[in-house]
Amino acid sequence: MAPNDRPSKPLPKDKEKRRRELERLKYERQVARRRASVKKTRRNSAIVGVSVLAVAGIAGGAWAATGAGDKPKKAVTAKASATATASASATAAAAGSAHVAGCTTPAAGKATTKQWKTEPALTIDTKSTYTATISTNCGPITIKLDAAAAPHTVNSFVYLASQHFFDHVTCHRLTTAGIYVLQCGDPTGTGSGGPGYKFKDENLTASSIKGGTYPAGTVAMANSGANTNGSQFFLVYKDSTLSASYTPFGTITGGLSTLQKIAAAGTNNANGTGDGNPLQTVTMNTVTTKKS
Repeated sequence: MAPNDRPSKPLPKDKEKRRRELERLKYERQVARRRASVKKTRRNSAIVGVSVLAVAGIAGGAWAATGAGDKPKKAVTAKASATATASASATAAAAGSAHVAGCTTPAAGKATTKQWKTEPALTIDTKSTYTATISTNCGPITIKLDAAAAPHTVNSFVYLASQHFFDHVTCHRLTTAGIYVLQCGDPTGTGSGGPGYKFKDENLTASSIKGGTYPAGTVAMANSGANTNGSQFFLVYKDSTLSASYTPFGTITGGLSTLQKIAAAGTNNANGTGDGNPLQTVTMNTVTTKKS
């Protein structure tokens, strides 16, 4: 202690009590603000994208797209991601209390924890036709992929399917008011998971969505802003009013009626009325693609 310093006098008991009370109230307000901020972020994402990287803790900063000769980085596994995936899967399973005719218990297996730092190199043939089959516990959903109009999106989808990234992933979100979609592709089941990389938007001037409507049968990428695509996508089961901000990259050719039955079973409204986990659990047992 310096020569001129003096120890501070203790506050009277009543003032000390008041000081502690004010500190407690301040702390509670801070906690409440944090919780409100998280809740607002979740509810404001009409289509929650994979790339809420800072919030999700999946990858910090922006990843640069790969060049033509680059290859995806080797996948890495994180214990924290595995824990989050297991927890989210359990939550999703608990939420799925409804039973839609034709739906069964999902195949045994766990969602992946693989991550990549960069978008996979463009290797698909953009002049060819690609189809995808999502084999769910409620039946198959077949999709015609538009490689010519959305080459990077289709390339990423085909790559992730080949890496079994979508296998055993539960579709975590269903909306039944305002917009009508089933959202899938997040192995953590939280709405903020993805493959670790992001890539640019495509095909936003498509005539099919020009009028502000994503028609029933559209398959499009979910995102959290411009050029933040990853692995999450949504299946439109009824015409939905949306701005042209979500890359349309395919059309459902089979299984639309199944999606409509799943939607009719409802949602748990976790994010608001008509928005939450589907009451009927929908898990992608496998996702495969084929060039024809």
